[in-house]
Amino acid sequence: MFSLEERQRLRACLLEYASKDPRISGAAITGSAAAGCEDRWSDIDLAFGVSDTVELSNVLSDWTAHMYEQHLALHHLDVRSGSWIYRVFLLPNTLQVDLAFVSASEFRALAPTFRLIFGESNEPRHIPAPPTVQIIGLAWLHALHARTCIFRHNLWQAEYMISGIRDNALALACTRLGLPAVHGRGMDFLPSTVTLQLEGSLVRHLDIAELSRAFRVAVYGLLCEIRCIDEQLAARLKDTLTRLTETSH
Repeated sequence: MFSLEERQRLRACLLEYASKDPRISGAAITGSAAAGCEDRWSDIDLAFGVSDTVELSNVLSDWTAHMYEQHLALHHLDVRSGSWIYRVFLLPNTLQVDLAFVSASEFRALAPTFRLIFGESNEPRHIPAPPTVQIIGLAWLHALHARTCIFRHNLWQAEYMISGIRDNALALACTRLGLPAVHGRGMDFLPSTVTLQLEGSLVRHLDIAELSRAFRVAVYGLLCEIRCIDEQLAARLKDTLTRLTETSH
């Protein structure tokens, strides 16, 4: 496990390395450290602007080599969002290092958690929460597949789909209450009136009766959340979604 000193030292080293790279037009600390709420388990989140868009692939390649050669990275993966590339590294001490790169013309705060360290950034453009209509659509799609998986006795896939219903219902609640809705970040801050309603949708063991029970709880919780946002849509969906659960055993 990494120490707080190791994390702080590595972040400082990476920012110093960026300041010496003439291709980097700006650097920022993002995530929990930028918000002043970093804890024992927080990772390192840094964002960089690249002066010349043509150089972006070379910058990524050079920084990746640096992470492996100087900081002993074990593996990495890329997450893309718009024009940003987030290269995420795993270190032997379990520290996660997220390095985000974008052209200088797009280097800006995408969330309140952005603290410029050097260089220049453009006007902030915060990414809105996922639209509720999309979350609702994903939820009923998971419900359709959960019913099918239960009939087919695809037990593991059924559990996966039921979890998807619950996750999207909780994401709806987060959106409704102004909490982060992506990657479950706001779920632990939801009131117990919401979470207790969906706690019963956790699958306790893999058999048809238990999956069917959890499925009914998940769909009921989903309909309650939809009703809080759009009563007319909840009314339209209620009979069909409820009928899915009635024919699942």
